[in-house]
Amino acid sequence: MSTLAAERIVPEREPRRLFEITDHLVEVLRRGGADLSQLGVPAPAGEDDETLWEDVAVPQARARKNIWRNSMREAAHDDYLKWRFADLDPAQHPAVLRDWLRSLVEAKRHKARPSTMHFIAPGNIGSGKTTALAALGNEASDQGLVVRFIKHSTYLTWRRPDGGPGDMTSYMVRKRHVEADLLILDELCGEMDGVATEFARRETIDLIDSRLSAGRPTAFSTNLRRDGIVAVLGERLLSRIEARAYLKKITGPDRRAPKKPLDW
Repeated sequence: MSTLAAERIVPEREPRRLFEITDHLVEVLRRGGADLSQLGVPAPAGEDDETLWEDVAVPQARARKNIWRNSMREAAHDDYLKWRFADLDPAQHPAVLRDWLRSLVEAKRHKARPSTMHFIAPGNIGSGKTTALAALGNEASDQGLVVRFIKHSTYLTWRRPDGGPGDMTSYMVRKRHVEADLLILDELCGEMDGVATEFARRETIDLIDSRLSAGRPTAFSTNLRRDGIVAVLGERLLSRIEARAYLKKITGPDRRAPKKPLDW
């Protein structure tokens, strides 16, 4: 190569390989709140999750809040994003939820397993179970946890071949719900009429066992009594859920019923 030709080469302007991750691209993605670990990019030295607990302006913190918001929107629960513990009434146990969340945050900070892994919120239809757990999710995402919300029946549908939303594979569905710091599984065993197929039972056991093994907590709401869940999922799985759980029944009238009965 001649000296003249060599002088024309500017490394920064050389053609890049297709899909090559450049420093500039990494910086753009970082500013946009992308999860760079999915690209195999390690966090910079000295950067850890501690920065997420106090400063929600940090891009990673914004990305985590968006994960929660998107899961609520996928469930058509946008209107639940406004609820906080201060909005709940005593029947929805805000003090217990607050204490449990505090233990989850401390465990996350110290990379430890929470002492209480599950929160079970049984109650009648319309008693405020979903509102209470939505408040938990809102508060948890505010503190930097990766939180996801999904109805039990929706998770099972998404795990079937070609059942996931968009181009999401069944593997991706499982991964996102197993790896969340906190999963809110709404309406456990709902719409199953007391009988579960082997597929539903196997998928539910896999999800809960995988989260337990990884030390990741889960909150459940359900309209069923204990024997109804046993009839669907079996005694073994329910015993594993109960072993390290808060159980707080949410009571009260149907909050969604009209104040004045409709005249049909």
